[in-house]
Amino acid sequence: MNVATHAPAPHKGAPDWLWYLGVPAAGVVLYLLYGQLVPIAEWVTALLPVARDSHTGEAIAFFVYDVPKVLLLLTGIVFVTGVLRSWFSPEKTRAILAGRREIWGYPLASLLGVLTPFCSCSSVPLFIGFVSAGIPLGVTFSFLIAGPMVGPVGLGLLYGLVGWEIATIYLVFGFTIATGAGLVMGRMRLERYLQDWVRELNAGPVGDLPDERLTLVDRLKIGLDQVREIVGRVWVWVLAGIGIG
Repeated sequence: MNVATHAPAPHKGAPDWLWYLGVPAAGVVLYLLYGQLVPIAEWVTALLPVARDSHTGEAIAFFVYDVPKVLLLLTGIVFVTGVLRSWFSPEKTRAILAGRREIWGYPLASLLGVLTPFCSCSSVPLFIGFVSAGIPLGVTFSFLIAGPMVGPVGLGLLYGLVGWEIATIYLVFGFTIATGAGLVMGRMRLERYLQDWVRELNAGPVGDLPDERLTLVDRLKIGLDQVREIVGRVWVWVLAGIGIG
């Protein structure tokens, strides 16, 4: 998943004040709708010519309730995550990790791996950029492992669907595995297997990063773009998965 944070989004369309009012209002509407899903599901099921206590009635009620529940959770979580991730970029993460003591680098890299938006197609460029900036190989692996393993969207869905206990266990295990795997790889001294051109590559200075100058409205637009991209891509699979279940 890519989040563009290097340049401000152009201000087009709705004025800023409408974003400031519209986003909280939409959040309130979605929250109220979420609280009414059970009676809505019961009402829809009652309209159909099936007995409510039959297997068919139970399946219909479950489907009508669970589909909007998952989609509402997914929409809210993806939006909030997209806004929060607009403060992080791979370049900024590289600057934060560069020069850190190795013992603190592993957990910090795992944490930043969760927060920094990157997709699998950018893993190799990120790896090269981190290593060439002098970041230890094990710390780099902690970052790359944590990213796809412990995602805020997955955590949010787990929290909403099965409770905070399971979500917390998932977070702790994922964070521990990423940190531990990076630590083990760091102790294996795998740097000797790096190609010469990677070791000699200079990724450039990491201390000074340009001011991204993103406004709050820009960040809200990034969150909305993430909703369109992710929810627009997976809603069919949500329907299929719940229907099969």
